[in-house]
This record gives sequence, C-alpha cells and structure tokens, in this order.
Amino acid sequence: MIKKILLGMTLLMGMVSCTEDFTDWGNPQTNSQKEAVAFGNGSVAPVDVINLADVNTEKVKVASIVAPTSSNAAYTPNYKINFDGQSFDIDADGNMATAELTNYIVGKYGKRPTERDIDATLDAWVSNGSTAVKMATSATFQVKAIPEAPVIDEGYYLVGDMFTVKDEAGEEKVNGWTKEVAKAFNHSDKDVYDDPIFTVSFETKEANQYWKIISKKNINSDNIWADGGVVGPKVDGDDSMTGLLTNEGAGAGKIAKAGKYKLTINMMDYSYTLEEVNYDPFIYFIGSTDKWTKADQKLALVDDAKGVYTGYVYLADPNGAGYEFKFQRAVGNWDTAIAASNFVTFNGSAAGIANGNLGVNDGEGVYYMDVNLSEGTITATKVETMGMIGNFNNWAGDAVMTWNAEEYCFEATNAGVTADGWKFRVNGEWNINLGGSLNNLTAGGSDIKVAGNTVKLYPTRKTSENIYCTVE
Repeated sequence: MIKKILLGMTLLMGMVSCTEDFTDWGNPQTNSQKEAVAFGNGSVAPVDVINLADVNTEKVKVASIVAPTSSNAAYTPNYKINFDGQSFDIDADGNMATAELTNYIVGKYGKRPTERDIDATLDAWVSNGSTAVKMATSATFQVKAIPEAPVIDEGYYLVGDMFTVKDEAGEEKVNGWTKEVAKAFNHSDKDVYDDPIFTVSFETKEANQYWKIISKKNINSDNIWADGGVVGPKVDGDDSMTGLLTNEGAGAGKIAKAGKYKLTINMMDYSYTLEEVNYDPFIYFIGSTDKWTKADQKLALVDDAKGVYTGYVYLADPNGAGYEFKFQRAVGNWDTAIAASNFVTFNGSAAGIANGNLGVNDGEGVYYMDVNLSEGTITATKVETMGMIGNFNNWAGDAVMTWNAEEYCFEATNAGVTADGWKFRVNGEWNINLGGSLNNLTAGGSDIKVAGNTVKLYPTRKTSENIYCTVE
C-alpha cells in the first residue's frame, strides 16, 4: 500500500512540473480570441458580457478554455475559477453555477444592474482519487457580468385625486396629478438596490380616490407621464390593498374609502401594500413658547407601528408661567391633545406637570424629543450644543453653532465646511446626529457633501415638513 501511494505521488509531482516551463506537452489547440491569456500550455479567453437577467439555466459560460495537456492521459484535470480569493467549480467548457456567480456579484457589489468587471484566474487540478495537486494557474482575465434586477429610480412620488384642492364652490383649484403637488416617498440613505423599500403616508378625505406613482426621473423632466417612469397596478381601477405594480401601461390604483393610509412599495419585486394607519404624520407642539397660541413646531412620525415621533422643539417662557406644553394631533383640536396623562415614563429632561401639561426640567432651549405613544414614553434631550463635524475639521471636535430665536435656526459663519463630508450632531455625541440631503435631513443620515461658510440649520419643522439647512 505504501508503494502505491508513493507511486501515485511520484506521478502527480511529475505532472506538477508540466507547466509553462516544461516541454513535454502536446501541441495546444489554437484560439482566435485576441484576449486569451496563458493557462499552462493552454489558454483562457473571456466571453461577452453576461446579462444575468437573460440567463435561465443552472450554469452559465464565463470563459472559453483551451485545456492544458499532458503526455499522461490517465488524468483529466478539474477546474476552479478564482474571484478575489474565493474559488468556485467550473467545468471544462467554461461553465460555472449561475447562482454562485450571482451571489458573488451581489455580495461584493450589490444588486444594482451595472456591468461588473471581475478579475479572475483559473486553476487546473489533477487527482489520483486520494491526493490532488494544482497543475497550472492561468494569467488574469476578466469576467464581465450584469446582475439581474429591475430598473429602480433614486426616488418616487405619489400623485392622485387625494391631492386635488377645490374651492368652496367645488371648483378645482389645484390638480393633484401634477408634479407641483406630488408627494415624495420616504427612503433610507442606502442604495436603492440594497434597500428597495419606499414609503409614503397620506390622507384621503373622500372615497374612491385614484393614485399613481411617478419616478424621480420623470418628476425632474418636462413630462411626468413619459414611458417607463409611471408606475401603477396592472389593472386600472384596482382597489386591492396589496398587489403588483408595473411601469408598462400602468393603471391607476383606487382607494375605496376615506382615511389615513401608508403606501409601501418594494421596487425589487414591484409590489405594493396599502394600510390604514392610526397615527398622524405629525404631532404639533403648543405651549408657553408662543403663549399657547401657535402649533407650528412639529415632530414627525418615524414608526407608524408604535406611534413614535421625533424632532426638535424650541421651548421658552416669555410669560413666566413655566416651561409647559402639549402636543396636538390636529392643529387647533384640544379634544385629542397629547398631555402628561398619555405617558407612564418620562426620560431625560421630560416631566409631567401636576396640572396635566408636559414640561421640562432644564429651562429655555432647544430640545430633541422622542415620543412613543404606544408605550407611553417621552424623552427630552436638551441641545446644549449643536455642532458640525467632518473632514473640514478632521472629524475631531465640533464647530459649535449659535441658536437664533428669531429665525428658529442654529447658525454659523465662517464655518468652512467642505464637500468631502460632514454632519450635525448634538452635545458632541453621535447618538443624536443629522445628515442626508440639505432639504431633508434625517437622524443618522449620510454625510453632507456641500461646501460653504454660512450654515443655517432649521430643526423644528416650523416652516417645513422636513428638517433642513442652507449652506452658502
């Protein structure tokens, strides 16, 4: 038995020496492809770009192989293809598992259907059944492939009957099917192919309201109805609460009854879900700041399953009556106002006042509020400092801003922020920070990439549904 093993190893080691430096090879087959690279005394040539959307087989051809040959015909090589340190089986015809190619591309690059140029090498292995030895490794060549995924725009907007405005005589003043009144879907800061989920909340005040979805590309063009950028149910007038969408001959969906709704779309599989919601998009701050006369600061709904609202409010006490407030679900409606009795837990600076109002323990200032109506908790964090931090100051220390109580904004001059990334953060810590686009800053958003010296941050949603800033 020992002699047989030694003999097998001797044969294999002899074949290992049969690489480019060894002359005992048969004449290699010819290959006319100019991009072919060496593979022992054989060659490997890339194939055309592989569009995985067109592949419906378990294997896909990724290379054309002219196999290394040997005078010893007793052994047939097995092949491996290598991507970035990962190895996968490939047959003598240059086919590898479609699923393995797809998973590699998605894992490394994501699902965006963009051509990916992958550096690859091939290994030829021979085995006597108990021992395997690498016989040859090819030079580097490229596998070019496009992952399968639908076209997903960077943003979507809702249009429909519910946004139409009429005057007292019932005449239409504002057309709800135009880009001027289209309502943007919310989306995370992730790439749309990593997170294809978009959501929008809205209210219909009448039954049988029709809707469609418009892509951002169409919104930014002269024609919002351009082919390919209009999305809706496959059947016009479909009033289903769930279903599939199409961008080819899209119909208009229908909402059968009046109410508040959340529309969720998954653009990876072009599906939608409509659900009635119990929580309003905003709750409105009213209290001593404006002598209980205005409710124009507001918190935004961030979790409609639990009724969680977050945002910033400026709390002052010009009448000396105390730093007290409530939230209104609808401006001017005291019957459904949110007061101390709605909460069982008060965190941070938040407090319940004996008279039933809400309050804070740390006096005048801007507060970050986190209100969870389903669990009955409210947290108020006083903004001792609002700072800017980024590459412009090496992400070390904050450029502190000043509160402007007249304009309801934090401001800084000579800030020197740069286009290579920066953010806002509260009290020199990262647990409360803002980033993203200038006109819609979000908690934990991506780095802001706009340069300028005069920066104004408007955090209270007093004049907008979004937290936003200006940079000049």
